[in-house]
Amino acid sequence: MIKAFIFDLDGVITDTAHLHFKAWKWLASEKFGIVIDENMHEQLKGLSRMDSLEKILTIHHLNQKYTVKEKVELTTTKNLYYRKLISDITPRDILPGIVELLEEIKGSSYKLALASASKNAIAILKSLDLFQSFDFIADAAIVKKGKPAPDIYLLAAKGLSVAPENCIGIEDAVSGIQSIKHAHMFAVGVGDKRLLHEADYVVSKTEALTLPNMMQAWNNSLVKKKTD
Repeated sequence: MIKAFIFDLDGVITDTAHLHFKAWKWLASEKFGIVIDENMHEQLKGLSRMDSLEKILTIHHLNQKYTVKEKVELTTTKNLYYRKLISDITPRDILPGIVELLEEIKGSSYKLALASASKNAIAILKSLDLFQSFDFIADAAIVKKGKPAPDIYLLAAKGLSVAPENCIGIEDAVSGIQSIKHAHMFAVGVGDKRLLHEADYVVSKTEALTLPNMMQAWNNSLVKKKTD
């Protein structure tokens, strides 16, 4: 029985992924003298700050050039730039249909949690006036492994006191869908079905996310398991 819904933030509730990429692009140019393209944008979606940096450095054969301390300083520099970019976020930046969906979920007595890799998640939710909508916000800073590991989704389920198999996770990134599946939850994807093929149910846009549709998809998955 489904008892809770666990949301990613970027690309599901609001779209700050392009701002993350803008900040990484700035850092790559300023500190490494390199240009990162749109292909990198997709690869960084859903990753933690340090994992994103490691990916950029590894692809450009720069990983051994920096110490752990220097990498922490680089991620801090990137985050300071990113925080400037998100300082103007308002409720107008909530993606279509999300306010109504959150209200419908809460009104149906399901629990709500956030499982974002962003360490700025609380600040962003407050800017969106959505902080009070969530029963629990998983802290990305305390999980041992970032997405695609299941840690943050398991932390969210634990924070809600709900078993993982009784949760539906919602993501827009491949690494996020993998994180949900590794946590043994039902995975809902928002975006390109070809990219998010590991999800149990996919919609192309947030406005197509509805409580009845997700519950129907979950029920269909139960029927399929019984007939397989």
